[in-house]
Amino acid sequence: MKKYNTRRRRSLFSAHAGLIALGLKIRQLKLLKPIEERVKIKQKVVRYRPVEKLFDAFIAILAGAKGLVEVNKRVLPDRALQRAFGRDSCAEQSTIQDTLNASTEENVAQMREALTEIYRKHSKGYSHNYRKRPLLLDVDMSGMPCGKKAELASKGYFANKRNRRGRQLGRVTATNYSEIVVDRLFDGKTQLARSFEALVLEAEDVLELDEEKRKNTIIRTDAGGGTDNEINWALGRGYHLHTKMYSAKRAAKLCRSVREWVKDTKVEGREIGWITEPHPYLRSTVQVGIRARKANGQWSYHVIVSTLEPSQLRAFVRFPPGLESNEDLLAYVYFHDQRGGGVETSIKEDHQGLGLTKRNKKRFLAQEMVVLLGSLAHNVVIWARDWLAERHNPFLRLGIMRMVRDVFTMNGRVTLDERGRILKISLNRLDPWAKPLKESLKPLLAPIGVTLNLGQI
Repeated sequence: MKKYNTRRRRSLFSAHAGLIALGLKIRQLKLLKPIEERVKIKQKVVRYRPVEKLFDAFIAILAGAKGLVEVNKRVLPDRALQRAFGRDSCAEQSTIQDTLNASTEENVAQMREALTEIYRKHSKGYSHNYRKRPLLLDVDMSGMPCGKKAELASKGYFANKRNRRGRQLGRVTATNYSEIVVDRLFDGKTQLARSFEALVLEAEDVLELDEEKRKNTIIRTDAGGGTDNEINWALGRGYHLHTKMYSAKRAAKLCRSVREWVKDTKVEGREIGWITEPHPYLRSTVQVGIRARKANGQWSYHVIVSTLEPSQLRAFVRFPPGLESNEDLLAYVYFHDQRGGGVETSIKEDHQGLGLTKRNKKRFLAQEMVVLLGSLAHNVVIWARDWLAERHNPFLRLGIMRMVRDVFTMNGRVTLDERGRILKISLNRLDPWAKPLKESLKPLLAPIGVTLNLGQI
């Protein structure tokens, strides 16, 4: 039996010392094991297995790579980063691209099954206590611009990009916990009215929502999910629903029944009132009218449709001082406004921190695989933030971009033994996040015998 000289150690510099510590925690939890067991891409193995190349792409996303070409810059030269995630070396970016392009519908389904298993085991959303408070699910769509030659790329709605071609990303978030429950790619013409039911049903499957859980689940969406069919379908499934009405003409007509308009001191020029002659749906709903002046001086009208009582909304809404007399009315509008801090923020953060729209693949199935890797990266960053926040609450203030940029990307030196096992991580003591990161990581890495300290790099 070969004996190793444990005194023979080597020290490597890394620009991702924070991410190395996270990689060790991920390996300890065997978080990526379901992907290795389930995803079987049929491709000839020369040096690396297909699943290993998927892991290299995943590491690159966490390391801040906006395009997969950056694997060669961020992961391939960083031997310590590879070892943290259990890799002896890293595949070249072109071979990773080939593996993604070899993905089939079966492989995408396998990846979804693996991510569902990971989510159920490690998320807070799956273990949510429905008796304590409802689970809030936000549903939305976001444009994914790409080249006109890409599969299923078509002209559609892309914010501030007229005549642009691309695809659409449908997302369901467990907003209580900032987690992604579902990400699904659609062609460029698909909007929320057509994808709403499919997204909610997939979220039901991931979260295993039975009838009792659905009664304590709130679906919040914008006007795209506010058609009669979508509203009645969600109500028929037993959900609580909070959405804007899709039809602008009907909204203007219903707003005529408002007897008194209340000025909203939070948003200048916005007025709110109770709809006294509501539109009938499958279940009883509260309907609130909103009007605001357009640039031409005319009113624009919207109607919020909700199954929630004001008392249920108080757990989610905070009011500016002086609004006590109109809290019940304003709660409906403010709760809908919070979508901006829920699913819309999660999409924006993934754009900025994980390069959501930068990694475009010509093949639709390859793009779906990239999207799923990005979803996993999002949730891993959120879970890592929660792990760190157990010792230092300031980590909770950090979004996806700052976690990747400020915490994961931190200079340090990593000490490895002869077998390549990481023994010690020295964080740059001049980095403002080094000290809180060390104190938060120590108890997480102590069980696997890795020490942390602060040093001058």
